[in-house]
Amino acid sequence: MYDAIVIGGGPGGYVCAIRLSQLGRKVALVEKEYLGGTCTNWGCIPTKAMLTSAHLFSEIKDKSKRLGIDVSDLNYRLDGIMSHMNRTVTTSRKGIELLLKKNGVDFFKDKALVKDPHSVLLEKDNSLLETKNIVLANGSEPSMFHPFSNVEGIWTSNDVFKLNEMPSSLAIVGGGVIGVEFATFFSTFGVKTTVIELAEHILPYEDTDVAEEIKKALKKKAVTVLEKTKVVSVEKLDKGYLLNTAGEEETTIEAEKLLVAVGRRAVLSDDIKNLGVEIGRGVVTDGHMRTSVPDVYAIGDIRAGIMLAHVASYEGIVAAHNIAGEDLEMDYSAVPSIIFSSPEVASTGLRESDLKGRSDVVVSRFPLSANGRARTILESSGFAKILAEHETGKVLGMSIVSPSATDLIMEAVIAVKNGLTVEQLENSIHPHPTLSETVLGALEGVEGKSIHI
Repeated sequence: MYDAIVIGGGPGGYVCAIRLSQLGRKVALVEKEYLGGTCTNWGCIPTKAMLTSAHLFSEIKDKSKRLGIDVSDLNYRLDGIMSHMNRTVTTSRKGIELLLKKNGVDFFKDKALVKDPHSVLLEKDNSLLETKNIVLANGSEPSMFHPFSNVEGIWTSNDVFKLNEMPSSLAIVGGGVIGVEFATFFSTFGVKTTVIELAEHILPYEDTDVAEEIKKALKKKAVTVLEKTKVVSVEKLDKGYLLNTAGEEETTIEAEKLLVAVGRRAVLSDDIKNLGVEIGRGVVTDGHMRTSVPDVYAIGDIRAGIMLAHVASYEGIVAAHNIAGEDLEMDYSAVPSIIFSSPEVASTGLRESDLKGRSDVVVSRFPLSANGRARTILESSGFAKILAEHETGKVLGMSIVSPSATDLIMEAVIAVKNGLTVEQLENSIHPHPTLSETVLGALEGVEGKSIHI
């Protein structure tokens, strides 16, 4: 009899299982395919491995001459890029397996079928495991719908990681995080790339000024960006695809490859539906990660909430502590959102678009072009933006467009999570010369006292 069985070995599931074991509980983890889930195998890790190659290529191509470095015959090898990606993925998988072993988690590579809230059938092994609690961490899959679902050969994000030849041209449907990151990768290596976004602007969950900065960066890479545009039909050609779009103007786009990157949907198998848990877009839980069925918890993408690996991991931590008899509740107020575009994007807390005419909030921006460290690395596109409560100075949110924005955002996460004020951050000495001083400049600007602009 297990204290808990966790179904799914992604960033939510394996973290939950390890923490349960650390809390002295007997736990099993069941994963039908690869440890690490979407993040390690078809998401965060392989994408960032590929983008690392793209960013290095861009740095050499765009900056070497100005930095006094002579480079001739610059080229790339796709097989080398993909080998780096595959090594990174394999190492991550093996690392997770080692962590499970080290922490005494029983790992079953099998398909789990939930029979009831206290028993799970291992399909291949045909054995029944009994448990006091079940944690559903079954994850998500790429969304596909009409008119794309009936056309052969269209890529989802999963298919890009099987790449063995660069296409001459690529149309990407969806200008969110996935679409922008892949547009950055392919355009860097000379692929004629078009991004088609239905919303008002690309990166629709970020502020307009953030999206505009990234749109400018993509256009410098010769990416065509179509916003407020819908694909109404798709035709498969002998060598590629023909897309008809409608928006401010009707457009016809021809591309060798077509990638649909409009997000992901929860994996809701029949055994989960038959379990009787409440289902909306995904499995519904309370803040303790409990479902409507006693002793059954759900974490990560199966909830169809904030579909981010780091959110899934913390939901796994919360579920584990509650199963262990503690009282821990999720707090989504300071979730960092990160995008590995070029420059990078990171945000947390409130966006400017959330303010809806509030007069009690001060918005302060500081340009990257005024930062000394940025000048040394030949970067000028971007900014840091602070949203702070006028009366108290409390930091409500931050957005950063900059190299290393995905690392710089942690200062804001800590501030928003803990209710810190602009004064507290400003009085914490920021090292010089660093990109973190862009954040300092925005903090100073809240009271109109920026020194360097």
